[in-house]
Amino acid sequence: MFKLTRYVLYDILRSKVVIAYTLFLFAVSIGLFQLEENQSKAILSLLNIVLIVVPLISLIFTTIHYYNSYEFIELMLSQPLSRTRILLSEYGGVALSLISSFMIGVGFPVLIYTFDATGLALLFTGIALTLAFTSIAFLASVKSRDKARGIGSALLLWFYFSLIYDGLVLLILFSFSDYPMEKFTLFLSALNPIDLGRIFIMLKMDVGALMGYTGALYKDFFGSGAGIIFTAGIMLLWVVIPLLLAVRVFRKKDL
Repeated sequence: MFKLTRYVLYDILRSKVVIAYTLFLFAVSIGLFQLEENQSKAILSLLNIVLIVVPLISLIFTTIHYYNSYEFIELMLSQPLSRTRILLSEYGGVALSLISSFMIGVGFPVLIYTFDATGLALLFTGIALTLAFTSIAFLASVKSRDKARGIGSALLLWFYFSLIYDGLVLLILFSFSDYPMEKFTLFLSALNPIDLGRIFIMLKMDVGALMGYTGALYKDFFGSGAGIIFTAGIMLLWVVIPLLLAVRVFRKKDL
């Protein structure tokens, strides 16, 4: 499994898309830290970029890679290798390459300019979102044989998690504002890894005014320590559950 993962990783690291992704993140990170005298403002600006770009690239790149590797996957299936091992190797190679790009592009500047709890929280959030949306992309890819439909599904998922979800939450809270919604709001925050990532950073930055209604309740109920543990646990579920579902679908799929 590790040999196959290493082969996939080496093949992806030579991709121009991965190199461009790394350079883009590095240029943006350095630029923000150079322009902003207040490091907290730079982290906040970088957070907004990370919450948009990292899920989008993870979804699109993973989906395209899966369909471009279809013949290679079929070749591996002709070997004495289990389907679970093949898909997990593909996942490992893609996830490690995207995490490497993120750590070079964002990790190095953050560790140089703001090596503190907030900076480390930003890195954790970026890595967690990369793993989670790579899992989601594999699930979307294995469920659809058509490449165009798979990429379209990935774009719709990004659009939902990044834009539509917050609007739906606000609509629900506004519609049921006369009822006690605190616990239900906390449940809603667990249904979106991007929202969880945003809250995680806000807890570290201690800027409750910018966290919004959901994030403020999150902090009030759980506090910083419990909130971090809860967020990390939910993020782990967002990584594991879609990946397990993807493996299950792939094992039963007629290629």
